[in-house]
Amino acid sequence: MAWQIGVDVGGTFTDLLALDPERGFFRVAKVPSTPEDQSVGFMAGLCALETALAAVAALVHGTTVATNAVLERKGARCGLITTAGFRDVLELGRRTRPNPYGMTGSFEALIPRDLRAEVPERIDAAGRVLTPLDEAAVRREVQRLRERGAEALVIHFIHSYASPAHERRCAEIARELWPNRFVTLGSDILREVREFERGSTAALNGYVQPIVSRYLGRLSQNLRGAGLGNELLVMQGNGGMMAAGTAVDLAVHTVLSGPAAGAIAAAQIGAQAGYPNLVACDMGGTSFDVSLIAAGEPALSAEKDIAYGVPLRVPLVDIHTIGAGGGSIARITRAGLLQVGPDSAGARPGPIAYGRGGTDVTVTDANLLLGRLNPDRLTGVAGGAPMERITAAIEEQIGAPLGLDAIAAAVAVLAVTTNQLAHAIRLVSVEKGHDPRDFALFAFGGGGPLHAVEIARELGIPTVLVPRFPGITSALGCVLAPVRHDFVRSIGQPLATVETGDIDDRFADQAASGRQLLDREGVPLAEIVVQHEADLLFRGQSHVFRVPVMAPGFDRSVVLADFMASYKARFDIELPEMTAMLANLRTTVIGRRAPVDLAIFAPAERSAARQPSGIRQVRFSGAWIDTPIYDRAVLNRGTKLAGPAIVEQPDTTVVIDPGATAAVDALGNLVISVGER
Repeated sequence: MAWQIGVDVGGTFTDLLALDPERGFFRVAKVPSTPEDQSVGFMAGLCALETALAAVAALVHGTTVATNAVLERKGARCGLITTAGFRDVLELGRRTRPNPYGMTGSFEALIPRDLRAEVPERIDAAGRVLTPLDEAAVRREVQRLRERGAEALVIHFIHSYASPAHERRCAEIARELWPNRFVTLGSDILREVREFERGSTAALNGYVQPIVSRYLGRLSQNLRGAGLGNELLVMQGNGGMMAAGTAVDLAVHTVLSGPAAGAIAAAQIGAQAGYPNLVACDMGGTSFDVSLIAAGEPALSAEKDIAYGVPLRVPLVDIHTIGAGGGSIARITRAGLLQVGPDSAGARPGPIAYGRGGTDVTVTDANLLLGRLNPDRLTGVAGGAPMERITAAIEEQIGAPLGLDAIAAAVAVLAVTTNQLAHAIRLVSVEKGHDPRDFALFAFGGGGPLHAVEIARELGIPTVLVPRFPGITSALGCVLAPVRHDFVRSIGQPLATVETGDIDDRFADQAASGRQLLDREGVPLAEIVVQHEADLLFRGQSHVFRVPVMAPGFDRSVVLADFMASYKARFDIELPEMTAMLANLRTTVIGRRAPVDLAIFAPAERSAARQPSGIRQVRFSGAWIDTPIYDRAVLNRGTKLAGPAIVEQPDTTVVIDPGATAAVDALGNLVISVGER
């Protein structure tokens, strides 16, 4: 049992990678996704991979089921039981508005008001009981929510981070009456101060839990029937993975799991290739995901708005997503402006090029018309692309309203797309104090390498790194990811007065909980790493600084010095007269698997220059240029190419613009020096 398989289900394609690191073998597959039931495309991909599941040691899955359920508002009908007087917390939220200008816009909470119930109970911020839990009211409200058709139940009491006793007792009563396992406690999902964010995160878990449970249950049953002897593993948004059984209870942690896997793979590929600082760009069929990687580690965020007014407060790989993929639809707005995305043609019907009934012009169609894609080698498309229909559609839908011919209209579509992609990168780099010129651009996904050189030139990034298999990079991330569990506990006390022994005990409890989860999941691990951190702020302020902590042996003076140094570095000011508050204790338990030498993907090393497989006219900078076409499979280590050139492979196409040069490194990556336009 040596094979490890990673499966990433995207909006358009399902990507699979089977890896046997000990023998140096690998297999890849790419099949169309099946949005109506992702498990169908998943199982079809495993058949295409031709790897016996009985010989698989680990099968890891990056899924968009939870993310799609939230974005499309197709989650479960969910009920909420909360403290009397607080049923509207999910709607009150923070002082934000849907649109930056004007007083327009609307908001609908994940849990409708008629399914939000109140019961008498109250615990204060110190964990003291002010009002006992009214157990009769709990029984009454649980029964009412059942009668109203709630499938999942969320229990969220004020100050449960200080003492979860009332939430746990309420859950005991509810489980006696509730017909399924879908009962979520806010304190189990997030034991941290801020009732709105904690309630929103718990509501998200309840909202997606039945959807994730049914999907993973159906998929796990199919996998067992096909011969898989191990439990399915699922990627988390924090860049780690967990067992499918754990994922059902902590379903909210599977949000953004696919993009997180891509960031994990980018970090490890970049580190082994000598590029630890990267801007990772994943362009698929429906979206463009950007993450920043510094010193070989993806940046993490503590909170992300999944949709307006729906914050998710759990550790997540910091990924910025826009609706700009190969299937993004180009159209002329009522104001007469060309807009690309966020609407997508998806996998079905897809772009016009797919021949599945799509009629809207997409980015893929524009790339085909300009010669950047081979109309006879589109992944997942039988037969050639209908170029006459594509030309007519671009001219009619885009060109005619703008007074352009079809070629100029296609150029305009790609120019707008490049501008949008570059802007997304600025949001994770320039606007967070990073200079893009200090990073390499890591381009992956089916569409990333198509646009990478243009984006890099737009931002002044000198180098583009294209991995050996860009289209299955997220699947590779599933194979490389560690097992990871994060814990947090709010304290809310002056640092000078906390009992160090008590802090050590709480860190130890969190570490023990993490180790128990690792034991339960049963994934073979090379080592277990436990990391402790503390969130601190000055009394009266709201934003925290996170500092690492050695435990056991919590040292208040060391923690205070680290906090003061971080504050000074950020604001260039010292405030010794202010009271430092210990806000939260955080523990991350990471189970690392045996490392994988990515040289497994390296091609053979030969000195002979590779000859192009053909010549095709491609549109560059206002002119048609005869451009050599290369097959990536025959590019050996040390191969050098000068732009213009196009490199084709089953999962993507790499466009090397005029003025750029490329070389194949020891890992099989294509390293492109952007050069001058």
